[in-house]
This record gives sequence, structure tokens and C-alpha cells, in this order.
Amino acid sequence: MSGDEPDDPREPPDEPSDGESLQLTVTEMDCPSCAGKVESSVRELDAVERVDPQVTTGTVTVNYDPEGTNPADVAERIEQAGYTVDSGVGEATETFTAPEMDCASCAGKVENAVDAVDGVTAYQTQPTTGKVTVTFDREQTSAGAVTRAVENAGYEVTESTADGDDGGVAETGTVWRSRRAIKTWISGVFTALGLLLEFVLTGANAELLAAGGVTLAIADVLFLAAVVVGGQEIVRGGYYSLRNRNLDIDLLMSLAIGGAVAVSLGFGEALYMEAATLAFLFSVAELLERYSMDKARNSLQELMDLSPDEATVRRDGEETTVPVDEVAVGDVVVVKPGEKIPLDGEVIDGESAVNQAPITGESVPVDKTPGDEVYAGTVNEQGYLELQVTSAAGENTLSRIIEMVEDAQSNKTEREQFVERFAGYYTPVVVAFAVLVTLASPSLLGVSTTQAIVYGLTLLVLACPCAFVISTPVSVVSGITSGAKNGVLIKGGNHLEAMGEVDAVALDKTGTLTVGELRVTDVVPLGDHTEADVLRCAKGLESRSEHPIGEAIVERAEARDVDDRRVDEFESITGKGVRAELDGRTHYAGKPGLFEELGFDLNHVHAATDGGAVTQKSQQLCERNDCVDLLETIVPDLQSEGKTVVLVGTDDEIEGVIAVADDVRPEAEQAVAALHDHGVEHVAMLTGDNERTARAIAEKVGVDEYRAELLPEDKVDAVQELDEAYGGVAMVGDGINDAPALATATVGVAMGAAGTDTAIETADIALMGDDLSRLPYLYELSHDANGVIRQNIWTSLAVKAALALAVPFGVVPIWAAVLVGDAGMTLGVTGNAMRLSRIQPENFGE
Repeated sequence: MSGDEPDDPREPPDEPSDGESLQLTVTEMDCPSCAGKVESSVRELDAVERVDPQVTTGTVTVNYDPEGTNPADVAERIEQAGYTVDSGVGEATETFTAPEMDCASCAGKVENAVDAVDGVTAYQTQPTTGKVTVTFDREQTSAGAVTRAVENAGYEVTESTADGDDGGVAETGTVWRSRRAIKTWISGVFTALGLLLEFVLTGANAELLAAGGVTLAIADVLFLAAVVVGGQEIVRGGYYSLRNRNLDIDLLMSLAIGGAVAVSLGFGEALYMEAATLAFLFSVAELLERYSMDKARNSLQELMDLSPDEATVRRDGEETTVPVDEVAVGDVVVVKPGEKIPLDGEVIDGESAVNQAPITGESVPVDKTPGDEVYAGTVNEQGYLELQVTSAAGENTLSRIIEMVEDAQSNKTEREQFVERFAGYYTPVVVAFAVLVTLASPSLLGVSTTQAIVYGLTLLVLACPCAFVISTPVSVVSGITSGAKNGVLIKGGNHLEAMGEVDAVALDKTGTLTVGELRVTDVVPLGDHTEADVLRCAKGLESRSEHPIGEAIVERAEARDVDDRRVDEFESITGKGVRAELDGRTHYAGKPGLFEELGFDLNHVHAATDGGAVTQKSQQLCERNDCVDLLETIVPDLQSEGKTVVLVGTDDEIEGVIAVADDVRPEAEQAVAALHDHGVEHVAMLTGDNERTARAIAEKVGVDEYRAELLPEDKVDAVQELDEAYGGVAMVGDGINDAPALATATVGVAMGAAGTDTAIETADIALMGDDLSRLPYLYELSHDANGVIRQNIWTSLAVKAALALAVPFGVVPIWAAVLVGDAGMTLGVTGNAMRLSRIQPENFGE
């Protein structure tokens, strides 16, 4: 539509709305006139502000005033227009972004607030992404009510999928951090000046007030000013914690600061310095915690930034730059050298090398020609490409990866579940210990009441389990996003943990250890024939065959540019080979058994010598056997290497031997060796192929065990046996044919899943590319992630416990409890978790 054309009079200008947004699925609405009827009917509701029917997706989005109507009324109007509402009225799941919710205690307040909303049936908080996902009954509540609940807990909702936002990773909260930083540093200046007067310039620390048993010196006033400025956000958070009945760090710190000030004013015991120190240092700790959480969030944001926001689309012969959300399936997109590919698609024109590392982890660009698939977020390195879009924005491979990485946080590891259970007991126990120490220290340890109160306040600071509660989620996020950026999609922290614990790995053969495509490996001419003669006959015989072996032979013949022969009376001999008339003479191609049935004595067939071109293989065999009984030797020899042998000849002459095989991946042997090096005790190969081929492949790649001629149910039994023997097994296959075995294994890993919906959705872990080197990388990443999680949990617990036990003996000042027990440990566990991003795959063969 040109800029001069008027807007659709039925559609009011898009303006921000304070009402609710509702999306209904109406699959029967499949034409423009249908959409018009639906729109007209819904607009009869006075409270409806906007109606947007989408025929292509069969959905209707309605903005309305909840004071004047509800989803049921909207659905009724659609049904009055003659269409059935398939979904969208009852239960809804929306995601709300609250950037300031960046710690376990923050999440606890939000959970308590959301849980109190009538109609909420499920919720999940993700401090590492600043998101809250809530499922609720539309008949009882609304997205607006959930938003208000989150904000009543003290956290601003900046985005919501209910309003049409994408629900992406929360922004890092620059405004909040700047405001908090200014207050923190002002508080720090007041605290520093107070300390200077208190301990250095004591002569200048004059008394300003002495009344009612309360004495205030200049330093005390400065300390109080530091509390007022630096403690505002803390007390605000404590208020919301109390309001939502959540015993967290904000409430504990508010009690500690308030307690110190109250004791100073009520009992004449000066704890102003302690209160100021707490307010300032905890504010610093919160800033550091936000910074460390930003690092974890940014690792996921980097994935989102891979996809460009705009695409160059060719429409009606003209190129137009539009937002990717406006590009439809079937549109032609132009990608110039150096640009990112905006959407999944198929190349229809042009040739180029594409860097697929963001999706598959491949370090070497992949050549793309017409007919090849490309993925959103990959980079066009050299040439000009035109591609036809196959997936809309939000439905492409990169979008699915991002969505699954976000969802992966919901699948909590056993250690994470343990920590959350433990945290529920830890805080009340330490608070009770703080009360006990405060009451008992004067009599048992002979300290003053003031000192006992300081001990209690210090223990309140240590009562928050923030450091070890956040220790596992940040490790999981770091590990999962690191894997995603290297072509490994891990669909849950539980799978990340399980992969690092298995001691056995089972590998499918075809498509996993091998390339999965047959090719000709050897051509041995016999008698006076040349390699070209053999390929010419084989091409004629197999050109009408649809068998993969025949296709491989034809491909080799075409690559050698051999001449065609006239083919007549083609016949497939089931299970044995093929027969046809070539230039009027009957020829055969098939298994050795076929030629034995034709009456050949395979013990007395010789290779070509001086009369024809001899391949290196036949020459070596000829020399070794002196050209005696060559065929009897060469066929078993090729078969022992796992190759399939095809003989080519006539009724009275065998013209040559062709060997076909599915090549072992170049990196397979090193990948198996690397698994052993990383600590995998047992590597097995499971295949439906014959015993001879399985043995040859197994010996070449170095697996500990192989099992051949297995049906799908046999693979399931084999996986169960390995699981029982080794206490956990990972099964690696193609994600579809090996689905039963993948589902049975402790961890199912799909190979080459990029662009394959089924593989991505069914496997626990998906190796996006066909690079087997990602498997030892996955095991190393998972193993190291488990180590980091253990380190984080036990170190943070040990530090907290040591500090808590040392408090009654006066060796832990209150500032140390904040800096070491809270800020220090939070930074420590986050920094330790970020180490996982430095693990890189080994590039075998480069």
C-alpha cells in the first residue's frame, strides 16, 4: 500500500491501550469475508477497542476494556457470526518481564504475590532472565491483575506477552542501577565522613544533641544520613517482603538496620555506624549482584541478538526492507555478502558459503547452492543469495532454540531442588540462632548487651540463602547457553546434570558414526575390462533402480563421465540384484550369490593385468595373490572392511567388482577416544546392520562393544542393559528412527537436528549439526557444569556456616557478613559459573 492510500476505515489507528488483550483461535475463519463478519460482530460490543482478524493464522486478537466486557462475551459474538472458537477463552499462559526480579528472594516475593491472585493455576519465576510465566483462568482473573500483583510485590513489569511483547530476556535495568548507584555512593560518602570523624578526626566530632539519654555527635548524624539515603531501597524491599510474608534478605536487612537504629535511639547504645555500614555495603552488594546477574542474562541475550530485525524482501519486482515480523512464508528474501540471514529458508538463486556456527556450531562455512536449506541467524560470508522463506519469524530454528533454552530453566536439577528445600529450613534456623545468640551471649560469653545485639544483627545478615540458592541456576544458564552457542541444544538443567553423570554412551551407527550416505569406495575391473567399462555397465543396469546402492553407483559413474548404454528389458531380482539388456546383450549386477546361481566358479576369476586399467586395490591384490583365485580373495577382503560388494557381468563373464559403503565420519574415531579421555567408562555401538559390517566399523572407531542386527525393540533392550550395568546411559541417534531407544536412555541425544522439528522436540539434547566432535564437548560441558554446581553449593554453604559459627566469638564484624557472606559469595558463584562459557569443542581433523 502506498503512502497516499487511505487507511482502512474499519481499523482505528494503533494506539497504546490500558485494557486487556485477548487472542482467540478461530480456524473456520479462512477467508476475508469470514474475517469481516467476525470483526463486525465483535465490534458490536461497546467495550471493544480494536479487532484484528488474521485469516492466514486463523486467529482474532481483540483489545477491550475489562470493565465493560470479558473473553466470554467476545467469544459469544464470534459464535453469533457463525464461527466456532477453538481456543483462547478459558486458561491462558502469559509471560511477564520484571527486570528487577534478579535474585531468589525477589522471586519468592513475586511467587507469594502471584499465588494470592484468584484464578492463577500455575506460575514459574526465572530470576536469571527476569521473567514470570503465569497460567490463569480468564474467567476468574486477567493478565492485568497478574501484572498488578507483581508490581505490588515491588517489581515493575516492563513487558508482557499479553500486550503483544515478545517476552524476551529482561533488559539489564540501567535506569534502576543508575538511580541505585547514585544513592549508594552518596550513602558511602556520608559513611566515609562519619568514619573519618569517629576514628581519625576525633577532636572535630562534636556533640550536636544530648537529650533523653540519646547523644548524637556529628559522626552519628552522618551515619544516620547514610542510612536514610542508602537504606531507602532496602526498607522498601523489606516492606514488600513483609507484605507478601516472605522471609528474605530484604526483610532481614531491614530488620538489622532498623534494629541497630532502634537500639541506638532507645537504649543509648551507639550502633549508628553499624546501621550505616549495613545500608551502604548491602547497597553495594545489590549492585554487584545485579551486575553478576546481567552477565548470566547477557549470555542468553547474545542468542537473541543473532537474528536481524529487518529483511530485504522482493515483492512485485522491487526490493523493500521490512521488519522480519512482516515477512510471510513464501516470500523471497535477498541476502547480500556479510549480512545475517533473517529467516529459515531454501536457496532459490545464488551460491555462497554460509557461516552456520550460531546454529550448528560448525567452525567452517558451508557452501550453499539452490535447493539447500539455510537458517536464521547464520551469516552469508561471500556470495549473493535469494531464498524463499520456509518459517515465519518466531517459528524458525533459532527461535525454537531460544525458546527451549529459556524453558530449560524450568527443568530443575536434583541439586537445585535440594538447595531450594534446604533454603526453606536454613533461614528460619539461622534467625532462631540469631535470637538465641542475642539472648544467651551476655551470660554465656560475658559480652555486653550491645555486643550481643550486634552478634544477632550480624546473624540476621547471614540468614539469607541468596548465594547458594542462585549458585545452581546461574550455572545451568551458563552451561545451557554456552552449549547453544556451540551447536548443542540442552533442553533442561536436569538433562545437563544427567549427561555429566552417565558412565556409558550408546551410539547408533548409520548417520551417527557414519555419514549416512552410501558411496562407491572401490572399482576392481576383471579380465580385459577397464574401470570405465565396469562403471558403464553398472550405470546402465542401476539407472532404473531406486535402491540406495544403485544410486551410489550411478552417482560414481556420472562423476567419471562415462558413456551411456542402451537399456532394455530391465528387471529387478528381489533381494539379489538387477538384470537388463545393454546394447542387446544381457548383463547382471548384484550379490556374489546371484552369479553363483548363474553357474560361475568364483574361485577362478582374474583381474585385468596388462590389458586394462587396474585400480590400486586390484593391483595390490594381484601382486599379493599372483592373480590366482583373486575373486575369492577380494570379495571377503572388501566385506571384512564393512563394504557391500556388487558384481557386474554377463551370462558367461564377470567384468568387475564394485564396493559400496557408508563412510565412517572422519571425526568418529577421535570422538570416541575423547569420550574415553573425558571419563566415559563404556562406549557401545548399536546397529541394525549385519555382523560383518558392524564389526568392521566398531574396530575402526574404537568402541568397547558393538551389537548388530538389532530391531528397534532390541536397541531398547540393549539400552536398558547398559543402564543397569553402568547406572546411567546416554543414547545418541538420529532422533526419529531411534526414538524408542532415545526415550529409554537416561539422556537421549539427537544428531544433526538443525531444521528437523521432530528431533529437536523429542530428544533431551540435540546436536544441531552433523559434527560428532560436539559429543565429547557435551560430556565435558555437562561434567564440568556438575562440578561447578557442587563447588558453588558447598563453598557458599561452608562460608555461610563458618561465618555464622564464628559470629558469637566476635571475629566476624557486621561488614564482613555483608561483603563476604552476601556480595562476595554471590559474585563468586556467578563468576565460577561463567567459566563454563570458556569450554570449547575440539575441532577434530582441522
